[in-house]
Amino acid sequence: MTGPADRALLADGAGVVLRRLAAADGPAVDALHRDLPRDDRYLRFFTVSRFGAERVADVVVAPDSTAVGAFRGDRLVGVAHYRHEPAGVAPEVALAVAHAEQHRGVASLLLERLVSAARAEGVEWFVAEVLAVNADMLAVLRDSGLPMRTRLEGDVCRVELDLPPTSGSGPEAQRYLDAVVERAARADVASLRPLLAPRSVVVFGAGRRPDSVGRLVLRRIVGAGFTGPVHVVHPHAAAVGGVPCVPGVADLPRDIDLAVLCVPAAAVPEVAEQCGRHGVRGLLVITAGVTGDPALAGRLSAAVTRHGMRMVGPNCLGLADTDPAVRLQASFAAPLPAGSTGLAVQSGGVLIALAAALDRLGLGVSTAVSTGDSTDVNADDLLLWWAADGRTRAAALYVESMRRPRQFARLARRLARRIPVLTVRSGSSDAGRRAAASHSASTATPRVVRDALFAQAGVLAVDDLTDLTALLALLQAQPLPTGPRVAVVSNAGGAGVLAADACARHGLETAPLRETTRAALAALLPPTAAVADPVDTTATVPAATFARAVGTVLADPAVDAVVAISAATALGDPLDALDTVLDGRPGRPVVAVRLGQPEAVARSHRTGPWTPSFADPATAVRALAGALGRARWLERGHDPVPAPPGVCGARARAVVDAALAERREGGWLDPARTVELARAAGLPVVPTTVVHTAQDAVRCWEGAGGPVALKADVEGVVHKSRAGAVRLGLDSARRVRDAAAGLRAAFGDRLRGIVVQPMQEPGPELLVGITGDPLCGPLLTLGLGGTATDLVDDRTHCLVPATAADLDELLGGLRAARLLLGRDDAGALRRAVRDVVTRMGWLAEQLPGLVEAEINPLVWSAGAVRAVDLRARVVPTAPDDPYLRVLPT
Repeated sequence: MTGPADRALLADGAGVVLRRLAAADGPAVDALHRDLPRDDRYLRFFTVSRFGAERVADVVVAPDSTAVGAFRGDRLVGVAHYRHEPAGVAPEVALAVAHAEQHRGVASLLLERLVSAARAEGVEWFVAEVLAVNADMLAVLRDSGLPMRTRLEGDVCRVELDLPPTSGSGPEAQRYLDAVVERAARADVASLRPLLAPRSVVVFGAGRRPDSVGRLVLRRIVGAGFTGPVHVVHPHAAAVGGVPCVPGVADLPRDIDLAVLCVPAAAVPEVAEQCGRHGVRGLLVITAGVTGDPALAGRLSAAVTRHGMRMVGPNCLGLADTDPAVRLQASFAAPLPAGSTGLAVQSGGVLIALAAALDRLGLGVSTAVSTGDSTDVNADDLLLWWAADGRTRAAALYVESMRRPRQFARLARRLARRIPVLTVRSGSSDAGRRAAASHSASTATPRVVRDALFAQAGVLAVDDLTDLTALLALLQAQPLPTGPRVAVVSNAGGAGVLAADACARHGLETAPLRETTRAALAALLPPTAAVADPVDTTATVPAATFARAVGTVLADPAVDAVVAISAATALGDPLDALDTVLDGRPGRPVVAVRLGQPEAVARSHRTGPWTPSFADPATAVRALAGALGRARWLERGHDPVPAPPGVCGARARAVVDAALAERREGGWLDPARTVELARAAGLPVVPTTVVHTAQDAVRCWEGAGGPVALKADVEGVVHKSRAGAVRLGLDSARRVRDAAAGLRAAFGDRLRGIVVQPMQEPGPELLVGITGDPLCGPLLTLGLGGTATDLVDDRTHCLVPATAADLDELLGGLRAARLLLGRDDAGALRRAVRDVVTRMGWLAEQLPGLVEAEINPLVWSAGAVRAVDLRARVVPTAPDDPYLRVLPT
């Protein structure tokens, strides 16, 4: 094959390779169409003659065509193409699929790939001429998710398909992406069945030594009672571990789904190749040392691609599926307990630790996969599997790297609407902070970008395994809180104070108990008890009284959750009677803290309603904060904000195209182009004029009718105030002339022009920025602006495309939000800032090459906002479609 190729999955999970076709593919295109049976030729060419089929390659691979092919091995099995047309004329799309490969999703995959290519080439819609009797092709077009219009002309149906914008936003684009994801989900789940629910398994590398990795894996598979046949390939042994052996792959039956490879690294590619030839559909490569060797890794990847297999690993602990119909424990770890939590981790050690913690809590796992080097199967695949398996109630991830973060976010959001999805942050230090000129880009650290992605996708991110286990336990044991108001009940006053402090740190509030509640507590508890939140029952109350106090607090409508803290005394443990509260299923979460318990998180051994108990109040509060975060995420809308009124994408793109035509490597836009870009986005930019003489600056001052500011336009100077390139409050012709002369003296020949702007009324100053991330997409930043930018690190972030809730949280999430939103004009301020942020986000979506842009300051005064200073940097960017169905290669 020629040209770059991508792996993808058909509807039945089989692998296929997609790539652009070139002139060298002409013979294969001819052969595909020539071999179509009579009925297929009629549906494709509206005639049974072979004449059209024999000449079709002249059109498909012509220079004025865009064509995509699907390959199984080296055989072309499907083609989709369109011919280029003049502007304003819709290209006609045509597809053909080999008869034996039809009804497997080949046509849908080809159409998706052709849509992506067309969008990159500026095509806005397709037309197709389809015979009315060709129900299969009409179904492919109708089910594509593209807006479709049809008109019947005799026995031919004329179909028009609108292509979604390249930005991927808007309701039509979302519907299309949803349809693509649903097709991907069905295909991905089908492809994973040979790995996670295999009918039969073969183990390579199970030697005679009982402590070899292969032997341990075999022992786990057999000992767990795998429900299908187990085979072993060993060239010399008749049996290993009681399992009969065969000498080679050719001696195996033809229905092997999963091959487990524990052989030396040098042998892995050849064993994989033999398995592929034999029809094995899944590989679990436990062997390490493959990925770091480019030759071995390349040969292994080629074998997987060539034979359409899926692979877990290399360098992994193994996998487990505890479904009673499967009972697969293909790993060299201890057997994993059955339960309802799905695990996908790159680190085998993390998998072992999490599984042990879940076992202690009586939760267990549904499916656990140690992805290792994640050469093929990764967390994205497991997100799709758990959405379909019907057994998983919560998912936990440990992902050290994400190949396609935007795809991950979309899949995680899809699953998080149904079950909790949690992750442990990794690689979160600021050591990855990159040098950047704008304040926005300087704060776009890997952790900031990743946290924004997690938050918007509904993924609950924590910093350590203890917090992960704590939150998992709480989410599976107790209802979600409906608000942030937490009541603390303790028999140890100091612990109650610690819990209240933790609530303040993590965005929760101590509940203001009602007078009736306090009166009831006063009647129940000793006179020395504290009945305001936090409630201190004193150390002498018996367990029954403590439980009644918790119940009394829980009945208060002002309470959203309760933290019950006990320190066991000679009188016993006050939490011993908490079951009486839990048995009432109160509808709001109750969290227990047992000071001094040996486990960070524990569970009482009871069959009824339960709650986790924590050793530390802070851990309990962090878990509650995570649960509240999930509740709030579920309540919010998830549709991206529509494009704001008055914007012009063509105008914005023209500005960037002109800048890149003038300077191919890109750079910071000059002031005139920056203002033009702002106007294309409808941003409220301050009137700006660029002049080159002091006299022209004076004329601008005269026209402004008030004081003006002068700013030097100098190559490479981004932060003008720091560089001494700003003169403010110029209120006379003499001062304007002097300021212009001073700028020219300071910068000499480097001065390209002088920017003149009218002075603005003072008011709160904000910063609004966007930073392009090559993997995660554009990041919006909102923070305090002006001189406060460098003094106060108060910024919030979200990724584009953003929802209305995301944008509201930008302003509400600032530490200064109480001051900004406590003003009499807070409503108008919020609406104005949100409008500006929406327009900046729109710019980022429209212009992939816009890698940095920042308004600083954005000034609020006289009931309106004004962008006083705007800078933007562009670079040439190749078109990218983050939602294409692509497997790692």
